[in-house]
Amino acid sequence: MNESMTTQPGQTLISIKQLGKRFSNGFEALRGVDLDISEGEILALLGPNGAGKTTLISIICGIVTPSSGEVLVNGHSIIDDYRITRSMIGLVPQEIHLEPFTTVWKTVCYSRALFGKPSDPAYIESVLKDLSLWDKKDSIIMALSGGMKRRVMIAKALSHQPRILFLDEPTAGVDVELRQGMWKTVDRLRSNGVTIILTTHYIEEAEESADRVAVINSGEILLVDEKDALMRKLGKKTLVLNLKTPLAAIPDSLAEFELQMSDDGLELVYEYDTQRERTGISSLVQGLLDAGIGFRDLDTRENSLEEIFVDLVRQDS
Repeated sequence: MNESMTTQPGQTLISIKQLGKRFSNGFEALRGVDLDISEGEILALLGPNGAGKTTLISIICGIVTPSSGEVLVNGHSIIDDYRITRSMIGLVPQEIHLEPFTTVWKTVCYSRALFGKPSDPAYIESVLKDLSLWDKKDSIIMALSGGMKRRVMIAKALSHQPRILFLDEPTAGVDVELRQGMWKTVDRLRSNGVTIILTTHYIEEAEESADRVAVINSGEILLVDEKDALMRKLGKKTLVLNLKTPLAAIPDSLAEFELQMSDDGLELVYEYDTQRERTGISSLVQGLLDAGIGFRDLDTRENSLEEIFVDLVRQDS
């Protein structure tokens, strides 16, 4: 690997400072975005449609020109040192763009050659096998299903052995088997030190794979944090009480707990903040006893990343 392109694990690999993008029609897609991405991490970039995710990725990859701010990739400007920065990056865009009359093998090999990489049939073979494309290597693109074409896009992005991989909704519209295979590939890449930035509508994928989460809305970064820390800080827990006998209504004496009752009256649901000094559970249990309400069992669960994300975006709207 070129010495100028090496970075120590954990060091900042992508540095984004006050990045802005205003299109010719006046639409402001990004506003003062600050974000540092470390070598070897998986960052999930979450946000609703139109939040600015694809614009941000497109700028870093040199596809869209920023209106203001700066992006450095391993200390190199994406504007002044475009060839160096682009050679470090692999991109799987949302849209599928492939030459319909070329074979899978030639398509992926051609992508590698575009980056000036020497021929490496063994590496290309390993990529195609990882993505379950090996038996389709001699098929022409137009004969493939949509899911297979998506796999080819991923293979193209990996063809030049990038140190950074952008996955913009990589599993949208593909089958569950491919999604599972895709994340196995991602895990292997991360173990080899590849930095991965992904956007996805399948938030459970981000919850399972990401090291950190960045939430973007209306062109601004709302929050960046380690996934586990985010869920500890913003996640709420839900307490479900299974009652011995059904309730017709929640007693007024329990109004302060804002309980929800199941349709059959056999469950009470209480939501509490894990960061508060007092969760209120002891008071709730005492209140149930005082009201003569007995329960057979209780269970707790923590809010998912999706619920946290929805709450953050709702607060920003």
